[in-house]
Amino acid sequence: MSTEQKKSAEKSNEKNTARVRGWRLLAVSAVLVIGSLIFSISAHGKSYQQSKVIGTEISAVKAQISEVEAGTKDGDLDSLKHNLSSLQDEKLRLERPYSFGMTALFLAFALLLKGLYNAVIGVHPAGQMDAKKIAMAGLMAALCYVGFAFFKIDIPVGTDKTAFHLGNVFCVLAALFLGGYLGGLAGAIGMTIGDLTTSYVTSAPKTFILKLMIGLIVGLVAHKIFKLSRAHAAKYVTSVTILASICGMAFNVVADPTVGYFYKIYLLGIPQDLASVFAKMAALTTFVNAIVAVTCASIFYLALRPALKKSGLFLQVTPDEEA
Repeated sequence: MSTEQKKSAEKSNEKNTARVRGWRLLAVSAVLVIGSLIFSISAHGKSYQQSKVIGTEISAVKAQISEVEAGTKDGDLDSLKHNLSSLQDEKLRLERPYSFGMTALFLAFALLLKGLYNAVIGVHPAGQMDAKKIAMAGLMAALCYVGFAFFKIDIPVGTDKTAFHLGNVFCVLAALFLGGYLGGLAGAIGMTIGDLTTSYVTSAPKTFILKLMIGLIVGLVAHKIFKLSRAHAAKYVTSVTILASICGMAFNVVADPTVGYFYKIYLLGIPQDLASVFAKMAALTTFVNAIVAVTCASIFYLALRPALKKSGLFLQVTPDEEA
């Protein structure tokens, strides 16, 4: 057997092995989908419904506080504020099971699709992950969490809120460095953990899907279409970086308020008029966040790319990681 034939046989065997692993992932993720769906339905009927009742109480207490502060009604302001804080903590506690269940469901769906892809197509041998890629993905996920959890400005909207934050910067950066699927997954996991560990817990399932989509779109444009990780002239790299970042965040500007509107009505049970108000406010914050993300992610990528290349840490995005 010639050298070429041996290489061809090795690649074929590796693809077959990847397909077998894909079927295993498909089976495991299918079980996760069923389990998380059952858990989510149970949590929605129990703890989440209780949280909605407490939400009504929170609105009433806020109204009382406003009246006391305006001098139109007598009351113990400190006691009311303490009561409000206790109710908000309890509401958050009751919301968590449903949000965790829905987030697990969406993650299981993402793994299901990946398993299906691997089972049918197989993974190119060069596309298998190494320690550097896993470490980079973990770093980007952590930066996404930090960018959202610690660098944000909250804007209250009724009993809910939205925020200006830096999390999207690292979602885009992750996709530029790691490709669509791995970078998108890193951004989705980091931002989702940021939601689950803060008062934005009910937004976690929506966040997971939207941030994963940002990564996939940035990866599609940057790597699948323009092959950004290969050697190019500086002007080409700059243009593609900015274009890919704009495409990912343009999607988010449209999808975040739109998906959020239907998500709040049909999955969270929020009244339509309040969901509409929140969607309008979210459209503003999402637009500002998008401008910040495109600007900062492009600057960071263009600054870090040559430094990582010089140190030997720059990662080539393989065909299976492009989108």
